[in-house]
Amino acid sequence: MISVRKSSERGRGDYGWLQTRYSFSFADYYDPQQMGVSALRVINDDMVAPGMGFDTHPHRDMEIITYMLQGLIEHRDTMGFHTTLKAGEVQVMSAGTGIEHSEHNPSPTTPLQLLQIWIQPDRVGAPPRYDQRDFSSSEGITLLVSKDGRQGSLPIRQDAQIYQLRLPIGQQRLPLETGRSGYLHLISGTLTVDGSHLTPGDGATVQGLAEVHMAITSPIEALWFDLP
Repeated sequence: MISVRKSSERGRGDYGWLQTRYSFSFADYYDPQQMGVSALRVINDDMVAPGMGFDTHPHRDMEIITYMLQGLIEHRDTMGFHTTLKAGEVQVMSAGTGIEHSEHNPSPTTPLQLLQIWIQPDRVGAPPRYDQRDFSSSEGITLLVSKDGRQGSLPIRQDAQIYQLRLPIGQQRLPLETGRSGYLHLISGTLTVDGSHLTPGDGATVQGLAEVHMAITSPIEALWFDLP
């Protein structure tokens, strides 16, 4: 079964300096029918104004992935990491027993756009850890995040994979093992899946299928989540 949720149906947050769209319930947006898919709990599409950002705040027992779309982000945390990420880079922060961090747009002129993704871990109370990697030159289907860090991916504490899809017009199949769930988030381009037309910001939940057939009608950038 494939269930499509259009971009226009997502939650919305307007904080002046932050414009955001919520794929699932988050902050002031609550929909009991949209609480995530399997271990995937959050996909926030954030646009941060120049010079603004998130002041120091805590997290614990969550796998937090940042997928950079535009601009720069400056990250500081209580583990001592102070880094800057650009478009095409991916950051993983395993909050574990607890971490505090801040995220700011250091540019005085360019907005920052990112996807913030939360995945529930398979265990709690683990030590916090941090990593980032540049995938800006990757094309095709690229494994970004996995449980074991294989193929140059960033490791998380959950039996979940996130793939980057940068694909041309044509037909594409995405495999899905029996008993697992999938979620497709379209960033740019257009495609048809199971007879439904997807445009940027749309998402599709996949359950009970062995593979997903996509007809890509204009070149896409998307994320494919393979979930327990």
